[in-house]
Amino acid sequence: MRILTYTVTPEEDGRMVKGILRGSLQLSYTLLKSLKWRENAILLNGQSVHVNTIVHAGDTVSVVLSERTPREDLYCANAAKPDIVYEDDDLLVLNKPAGVAMHPKSGDASAPSLAAILTSYLGEGSVPHFVSRLDKGTSGLLIAAKNGYVHDRLRRALHSSNLRREYRAVAVGRVEPPCGVIDAPIGRAEGSIIRRCVRADGLQSLTEYETLQVNDRFTLLRLRPQTGRTHQLRVHMAYLGHPLAGDWLYGTEDKTLIARPALHSYELWFTQPVTGQELHFTAPIPQDMQRLME
Repeated sequence: MRILTYTVTPEEDGRMVKGILRGSLQLSYTLLKSLKWRENAILLNGQSVHVNTIVHAGDTVSVVLSERTPREDLYCANAAKPDIVYEDDDLLVLNKPAGVAMHPKSGDASAPSLAAILTSYLGEGSVPHFVSRLDKGTSGLLIAAKNGYVHDRLRRALHSSNLRREYRAVAVGRVEPPCGVIDAPIGRAEGSIIRRCVRADGLQSLTEYETLQVNDRFTLLRLRPQTGRTHQLRVHMAYLGHPLAGDWLYGTEDKTLIARPALHSYELWFTQPVTGQELHFTAPIPQDMQRLME
């Protein structure tokens, strides 16, 4: 259980506890609302208080970040261990393998999923919070918060200078021009609950791309999403006329080349929201994508 503590500054003397929680500790309105009804969740100098209590310089405000009820069906004592790139008291950075879904299919909690693997690693009663999601076929880096507070702080940082992601992708053909910005709105494709497409009434979607390597069949790209739409990178590359190799939904499936869309979450920069530490990680491009460029 994570406990946040904060010492009231002279400038904050006379404010209410809720002002410290919302302002200095940056708790969301939803989280604060739930904490208000939990016994001994909000403390002032070690004593449970109402959020309207006045604070004074030197006071210590504490918040006990208890979690929602976990899904017991996700816990398995013998589950595989996740590929952990980094871990601290608040979060983990994972290197997700291709072919593993983020969550189990509805009605089949026993199916392998990253949620089940992580729940088993953290221990019975834990509740992992994924800051962003990767498609089942996508490999690479992602963040899992250990509590709702850190999850909310990181979600708000997505696509800002405090949390940046970069991908590697292998696209079919020679991409021209070799670099640029794809500014094309994305929405749901007619008649499908899965497929997305570029459409005038879609949500604004921006992707920066840059060619890193070219051979006679494929282009290795650096992709930087500036927004976070479903299937954004896959849709945008197909829109350019260069779908990702192996993309069964937006291109052509060819399992003799690669058994999944050739997309990898390669690099991650972010500020740890509790400690303020600047963190940076990379995950090597998997062999199945490297082979396409040989």
